[in-house]
Amino acid sequence: MDLGKKIKEMRNRTGLTQGELADRCELTKGYISQLENNLNSPSIATLTDILSALGSNLSDFFQEEKQEKVVFSKEEFIEKNSDGVLFNWLVPNAQKNMLEPVLVELCEGISTSLDVPHEGEEFGFVLEGKIAVALGGKSHVCKKGEAFYYSADKPHQISNKGKNKAKFLWISTPPNF
Repeated sequence: MDLGKKIKEMRNRTGLTQGELADRCELTKGYISQLENNLNSPSIATLTDILSALGSNLSDFFQEEKQEKVVFSKEEFIEKNSDGVLFNWLVPNAQKNMLEPVLVELCEGISTSLDVPHEGEEFGFVLEGKIAVALGGKSHVCKKGEAFYYSADKPHQISNKGKNKAKFLWISTPPNF
């Protein structure tokens, strides 16, 4: 952890000058400058005073920010191919998140397994072909460029109703795949 850099960032966020921070902590502007440039290290008591003046505390200051992964490459996708259904989990370990995006390809005449009612909602966007979304005994046709959205509280299943492969993005919240 770059202690000086973090103190400087916090000071700048609060809109204080080095002199103003020094005055609030009964320190000198030169000492604050030395801290921010990592030329000096504060005692725990001094760091506590500085953090208090910046509206923080030791616990928050030393808590490391969790680095959130934002972009996922094709090499990270998890693929499962089973009986004419290809699932590509686009975000590894998405079951720990609030939603789970999956890219699905269905061969001609193939269906996903029947999904029992569960908590949550599901959304999809058809990228290729034509599918039928069976929801609670009713079937809804969805073609390339169209989207589907439903509450997952009824039995549901998706079937390829076209003459070629069907490909769609399927997102479940909470994760269910």
